[in-house]
Amino acid sequence: MATPTSLLYTPLWHQPKSNAKTKPKPKNGTTLINPRLLWPPLQSSLLLDPPPTKEAPQNLAFADGIMDLPWIHWISPNFIPAKPNLNSIVKVKEDYDSLRRRQIKAETQAWEEALEEYKELERIMLEKKLAPSLPYVKSLILSWFEQLRETIEREQQVQMKKRRQNGWGHYIGVLPADKMAVIVMTKAMELLLPRRLDRSVPLVQVALTVGDAIEQEAKVQAYLKNIKNSESPEHEEENKNSMTSREESLTREKRVSAMIRARKLGEVQKLIRDELEVKPWSKKVKAQVGTKLVDLLIESAHIQPALEQENDASFVMRPAFRHSYRKASKEDGKLRYRHGALELDPLVYQRLDCSSARHAVIPYLPMLVPPKAWKGYNEGAYFCLPSYAMRTRGSKDQQNALKAAPRKQFVKVLEALDVLGRTKWRINRRVLDVVETIWSTGGNIAGLVNKQDIPLPEKPLTNDPEEIKRWKWANRKAKKANSEMHSLRCDTELILSVARKMCHEEAFYYPHNLDFRGRAYPMHSHLTHLGSDLCRGLLEFSEGKPLGKSGLNWLKIHLANLFGGGVQKLSYDMRLDFVEAHLREVFDSAANPIHGERWWIKAEDPFQCLAACIELAGALRSMSAHTFVSHLPIHQDGSCNGLQHYAALGRYAPEAAAVNLVTGEKPADVYSGVAARVLDAIKADSMKDPAISPQASLAKILVNQVDRKLVKQTVMTSVYGVTYIGAREQIKRRLREKGLIDDDVVLYKASCYASKMTMNALGEMFQAARGIMSWLATCAKVITTENEPVRWTTPLGLPVVQPYRISKSIRIATSLQQLSIKGDGDKVSKQKQRTAFPPNFVHSLDSSHMMMTASACQSAGLTFAGVHDSYWTHACDVDTMNRILREKFVELYDIPILENLLKEFEESFPTLQFPPLPERGDFDLRHVLSSPYFFN
Repeated sequence: MATPTSLLYTPLWHQPKSNAKTKPKPKNGTTLINPRLLWPPLQSSLLLDPPPTKEAPQNLAFADGIMDLPWIHWISPNFIPAKPNLNSIVKVKEDYDSLRRRQIKAETQAWEEALEEYKELERIMLEKKLAPSLPYVKSLILSWFEQLRETIEREQQVQMKKRRQNGWGHYIGVLPADKMAVIVMTKAMELLLPRRLDRSVPLVQVALTVGDAIEQEAKVQAYLKNIKNSESPEHEEENKNSMTSREESLTREKRVSAMIRARKLGEVQKLIRDELEVKPWSKKVKAQVGTKLVDLLIESAHIQPALEQENDASFVMRPAFRHSYRKASKEDGKLRYRHGALELDPLVYQRLDCSSARHAVIPYLPMLVPPKAWKGYNEGAYFCLPSYAMRTRGSKDQQNALKAAPRKQFVKVLEALDVLGRTKWRINRRVLDVVETIWSTGGNIAGLVNKQDIPLPEKPLTNDPEEIKRWKWANRKAKKANSEMHSLRCDTELILSVARKMCHEEAFYYPHNLDFRGRAYPMHSHLTHLGSDLCRGLLEFSEGKPLGKSGLNWLKIHLANLFGGGVQKLSYDMRLDFVEAHLREVFDSAANPIHGERWWIKAEDPFQCLAACIELAGALRSMSAHTFVSHLPIHQDGSCNGLQHYAALGRYAPEAAAVNLVTGEKPADVYSGVAARVLDAIKADSMKDPAISPQASLAKILVNQVDRKLVKQTVMTSVYGVTYIGAREQIKRRLREKGLIDDDVVLYKASCYASKMTMNALGEMFQAARGIMSWLATCAKVITTENEPVRWTTPLGLPVVQPYRISKSIRIATSLQQLSIKGDGDKVSKQKQRTAFPPNFVHSLDSSHMMMTASACQSAGLTFAGVHDSYWTHACDVDTMNRILREKFVELYDIPILENLLKEFEESFPTLQFPPLPERGDFDLRHVLSSPYFFN
């Protein structure tokens, strides 16, 4: 039996739920409290802000109920003193409230602060009669601001007089003109900034983006207005009069204050929906409002050429934006359609650079406090920003399925999202310093894009048609490469801008939601652990844990995995030996990453490798490596996880062994296995007479080019429905990278041949998986005969509906042109429903496994983060997480998944005849529990 004193050393979320038999009893003057049920003074201290009373007990242990407090998940075990008292608890609560206020301000005032900045700059400019020193993109917006604001104000007045004449007029008045001006300018520039090659964006995309931003800000401001009204004396009196006799037993003033504060912490989206009756804007309204604002921007925003230009005519102001029409062509060159576009004047691009991206307004930043727990489809995550548990892609079928399903059916999914959202992150400042140094000196190191463009080839002086043709091709290729690099630079700037904003925070959090298949994603999109090597290298856990003996070994194995180059396919012992043999390089990388030997740059994941070098060097140089507190996340990745799920469904031993579902001396490499089969087949063809076998000449060209890398992407995507054409393009890219085939015609034929060989090898190795894929596709084909989408329920109770329908175009008249917006039609897309079902079903299974693991790790006291089939935790907890994820995999497949799916289909479509279940083997899935390389 744990004493209250020992409880105090246990993190609150590690404590088991107490019951009548195990409930600890207070001893030695320590008061065991339940803040919600047992002691009202402490309850009010935690929920409100009164000073501690003299009667309050000073030594506290925590009982049931404290986990329900929203701020309790924010507390670090390091915050809990050996003998916590009321004062220390209240101090922690005050710190939380301070961060929560900052979070709400960040969510509600992002556009407000941008607007105030431009108003202040405008005032300074008028007073001093000169423009302040600003980044170019901000100086442009400032120069357009006043004229656009006035133009929008006039339009608002016009629409107020004739709002009954159209369906969208009153929407243009939901925000002040100055705020609308900032939103439309900023959003237009954000969309156009990366588009350096053609300097245009489809008008419908700009219109809907602006419309979305206006709607979102209008909802936030409506919520804030409602909160302000709720604190009025009239509202307070109304609340007082409605109290029950039990509520009146408490102090009236405190009760009213509690109600008001509870309203602030309540479900924002429910408040907006129920109390303000704000309905979502239709696409038509968003398009019409957005297009009108873009039209006003074109009318108001102008740019003047540089004064040093000699041509007097160039001094004439000209529009910064233009409405144009663009042609979109198929690969065969035939015209497909024309679409309206918003185009940015070339003069603007002459001074714009990728650093302008850092000035973007990003409302969905990481949170400073834990996200609100998910309570339903649109109740959770951010406090004020609209948040939805699933990204339904506009599918009404999926939205209706979620709303119709009782919350208790998929409560485990929502709880897993809460676990992922409560993981505490921080910026790895040492890695950030290295990235900033490299970026400031031009990039082009460790995977960072080069900040300099590729020089365009000079036009040849000759009139030779072949020379001119080659020059045009090289010129077009260089421009395309420069445009792609420009987009990558903008993306890097956005990542770094978020890192700079968050680098001084002790911790931040990523709210998660789902895609329609059930896979979890952070709601913030720029700097997350789902991102590139740069993103992952910049992030680490906010809370550290001592390495321990096993943790030190896992840190070394993690470093070997990140270095790559085939090292990650060795046994664990050999990976440890690899790191031991390169300790000198590890120490050099950590101590002098820029000017040293830079061993870390040779890694496949250089910035993550650098972070691991810094962590390992710190541990080995400390007084005790085993007690070194590590913050680095350690990854455990599935071995071709899609095929692992098919192997678990099919239960065939050879397939299970190929993807590490059984014990082995070293990891089985399915990619190398497929490559070996492909190579054997190609060698056999190369020995044939080309006169008899037309494939012989292609086989001779490819016989020395077949390796693991050539087939890897095709093998990875095979279980996710890659087609023959997709496989051909994947292999074609790999062959082009090798650079051994110059002729495009030969390259195409070789790609066709190699992709056919690869698909054949896969079919031979994974016959059971192919059988299950075929069965799933056939079931989908049967369902679509009823013009119904394929729908199913995941093992965790999440309803999934495939959104694929034959789209129909909705013609919308706007102030600039007729816009064509695609919407779901009445008929389902039979082909897409059939081909997408097998990969989508497998995705729903791997998401179920990840969520089951996340919840179990949280119950075991582990910090957990997940990226689909990659699970992360502290080094000292990898062994525990490995045990849990294997147990949860076995638990998942103890469920008769295919039988349940067939039963669900038959109950939903009783008149249809479905094929019998595919044959399966007798492989004992419990072998996974002892397989060291199942996840490794």
